[in-house]
Amino acid sequence: MKNRLQALTEKMVYVVDGARTPFLKMRAEGGPFSASDLAVGAARNLARKYVAPEEFDQVVVGCVGPSEEEANIARIISLRLGCGNNVPAWTVQRNCASGLQSIDSAAQSIAMGQCQLVLAGGTEAMSRSPLLLSRNMVRWLAHFRQAKQLPQKFKSLLAFRPQYIVPIISLLKGLTDPVVNLTMGQTAEELAFRFHVTREEMDEFSVHSHQRVIAGQAAGDFEEIVPLYGNDGTVYEQDEGVRADSSVEKLSKLKSAFEKFGNITAGNSSQISDGAAFVILASEDAVKQYDLPVLARIVDVQWAALDPTIMGLGPIHAMAPLLVRQQLTLDDIDHLEINEAFAAQVIACQRAWVDKKYYKDVLGLTSALGEIADDRLNPQGGAIALGHPVGASGARLVLHCGKMMEKNRTKRAIASLCIGGGQGGAILLERV
Repeated sequence: MKNRLQALTEKMVYVVDGARTPFLKMRAEGGPFSASDLAVGAARNLARKYVAPEEFDQVVVGCVGPSEEEANIARIISLRLGCGNNVPAWTVQRNCASGLQSIDSAAQSIAMGQCQLVLAGGTEAMSRSPLLLSRNMVRWLAHFRQAKQLPQKFKSLLAFRPQYIVPIISLLKGLTDPVVNLTMGQTAEELAFRFHVTREEMDEFSVHSHQRVIAGQAAGDFEEIVPLYGNDGTVYEQDEGVRADSSVEKLSKLKSAFEKFGNITAGNSSQISDGAAFVILASEDAVKQYDLPVLARIVDVQWAALDPTIMGLGPIHAMAPLLVRQQLTLDDIDHLEINEAFAAQVIACQRAWVDKKYYKDVLGLTSALGEIADDRLNPQGGAIALGHPVGASGARLVLHCGKMMEKNRTKRAIASLCIGGGQGGAILLERV
């Protein structure tokens, strides 16, 4: 049986084009858009730009937390986009890399000859993460409903305790690893300790992220963004988390978010956001048939796993075997993205990559395969400034890499993410 790499080599898979919404700051009242609203806003024009929506062979969407009204959210999005009853649609979930997983899954379908044209991407409305009832409250409600007679109901009422109604924040639950019982922020604290990342270094990295986004906006580097239109007439045109006034001095005043004496703060962490990003993937035959443009070719994808307590190193665990397999080093990569889950996590990736003990004993490399240099990493900023709607970020990175290679006429790009639970993902793109 041919492996997936052989299939991708024999049947080319192309990124045709893409679009994304602005990434909106989390709103306590629930945000103006559901996850499917965001997806439709991102893909509405894209799905009709080159072909009729009915021409897609399938729709694949990454989403970590669709609402209770959005089961198999991909199918809802597909129908709302006008793809019709006959286009299959399915949802994937790999935590922070769900958007990348959707693209990988779609690419495999094309490489195997099952599909010719696929709409793939990710969406997340983190503002709408629900509040949950505690187990004690659920048990009490069950007993109360089972009570048939008035004395039984009265006895059940006497058993009620006020603390039962304290809600559980599902978003915090989702950002906690149940196996090692650490929040994602605590895993970043672990990396900061292991690789001696200081608070000042984290804050400096975060300021640079904001500055690079602002410079990128001025240079027209985010043309993939399409506006969103709220029901109240509000138009959302730009990413909302970017701060022109961000400074190390201001960030240094923020309190630790996860540990009493820690250094990870809201300011040097990715922002909780709402947003969506989509791309069109096509086979070589589809490119010819529909006379489609091409942003990039998908060369290879790699998934990796590691200790959940240091999940933030997932990007280098995925990048290393990918580069070795393709006989490349980072010197051959023109555009490099590591999703900015935390400033400490990205800096730890940089240090582990060139740490002889780590790359030899853990990654199994004989050399460091180049350097993750500051001036080449996330050149237009990242999730610390832009936001990190977890289902969408992987698709955003792929789309942005393709757009930047096209604009700058460069050859290769790698996009990578760490994944809660101890995984990493990376994709290699090449401009055609």
